[in-house]
Amino acid sequence: MPKNPNILLITTDQQHFDALGSRTPLLKTPNLDRLGEAGVVLDRAYCPNPLCSPSRSSMITGQYPSLHGCWTIGTKLDEDKQTVGEILGAAGYSTTLIGKAHFQPLASHPDQTSLEAMPTLRDLDFWRSFTGPYYGFDHIELARNHADERWAGQHYALWMQDKGLTNWRDYFQNEDGSNPRRHSWDLPEEYHYTNFVRERSAHALDKAAESDSPFFLWASFQDPHPPYVVPEPWASMYDPADVTPGSLAPGELDRMPVWHRLTQEVAPDYSPWQETPYENHGFGSHLIDDDELRRNIAIYYGMMSFIDDAVGTLLDRLDALGLAEDTLVIFTTDHGHFLGQHGLIAKGAFHYEDLLRVPMMARFPGRIPAGSHSTALQSLVDLTPTMLAAANLPIPLSMQGVNQLPVWKAEQEHARDHVLVENRHQPTRVHIRTYIDDRYKLTIYRDENYGEMFDLHTDPGETHNLFDEAEHSELRAELLGKFMNAELTREVSRYARIAVA
Repeated sequence: MPKNPNILLITTDQQHFDALGSRTPLLKTPNLDRLGEAGVVLDRAYCPNPLCSPSRSSMITGQYPSLHGCWTIGTKLDEDKQTVGEILGAAGYSTTLIGKAHFQPLASHPDQTSLEAMPTLRDLDFWRSFTGPYYGFDHIELARNHADERWAGQHYALWMQDKGLTNWRDYFQNEDGSNPRRHSWDLPEEYHYTNFVRERSAHALDKAAESDSPFFLWASFQDPHPPYVVPEPWASMYDPADVTPGSLAPGELDRMPVWHRLTQEVAPDYSPWQETPYENHGFGSHLIDDDELRRNIAIYYGMMSFIDDAVGTLLDRLDALGLAEDTLVIFTTDHGHFLGQHGLIAKGAFHYEDLLRVPMMARFPGRIPAGSHSTALQSLVDLTPTMLAAANLPIPLSMQGVNQLPVWKAEQEHARDHVLVENRHQPTRVHIRTYIDDRYKLTIYRDENYGEMFDLHTDPGETHNLFDEAEHSELRAELLGKFMNAELTREVSRYARIAVA
């Protein structure tokens, strides 16, 4: 009997859905483009939460953040949650994670421990002896930091030391966050964490080829998440004069919620929205000089091209090892990114397409038609059920995502008629829900009488908020009804799943 198919999940961190060469001609991503050409490109994929930890936790549990426990950065994925790695491992798969995990990013409470926080983060003796198990992965090699952040450590630091860079700390910010680099990084390219993920993931593929067991490998790249810093030659690959920043449309800001309007002030006061020690990401001034924004975008593109080069290595290694025909390859990211759109930069409590939509593509030779496109709605919460279906395994009732494999294989048109996005930076004051269907999008703010409603067919840039317009009151009522029904259905299923679990 032939073994179950291998699964290679490749992710970036905080990638705008247009940050692909196939969508932005200036940007060079030939390897990701060829991956899409050999499979299906999924044009309507969304994250369940636009923050790293909650979204990543949903990717491996098939559950929304409100159920799996990691509802914002600083909270922690419940360790008793069943994960895709755990299920695949029990079915005979080798399970490996290389790169960023971010399931336990901070220890925000005295009674909460975390392997991904200081001081454990830089306890290299610990990491030399610990490679798993971790959230269902038998083998892990982790790197938490982005660019020159002071969070550099874990297996990435050991890798740099073993390659001869014993003074690696000199290339990163100080422990207090001081002495940051800008744009061009003096860290030699060969020691960059993109090459760490490339090299160690390729090694994992080599080991898998020696085994009779199928593998599940997650190659988790940290870029193009800010800070906008990358070594040469990638730092100078793109001319800032050639990029096209996003912008704030005339009059757009007047129709937006108050905390969005505050982003356009020099020193906004967000204290009324702070209920807990957890950070309200994106709550600060988003004002930026046009030259600086263009330089940041050029670096962002350079980071993506660097990752693309590494992805090419992994795809070539699959071919060389004779594994490509039996491997489902999935590419996506954890959430999107603002590059000036709506006057915003990076991320925050702003549910525009730039932050909620994610790039996604899948290749499965002989099963997924090459060169195909789908506009069917997808959610990252669907990844685990879909991977389990590909592995011919049952999907646990505890999972809230749906199996998208028939859509990817062009056997059915769609697997869901809407997606939901949660965003709970704070328990009540910054608590946002969004409902998206084929055409419309509705965003509701807890305990507030304002909201956002967009027609994505006629207004894909989301510059015309219809929420308060009298002529669209019936549409708003209809969408509110659909939203409430979707929320109720999910909540009922949530409690049923808790009971089952």
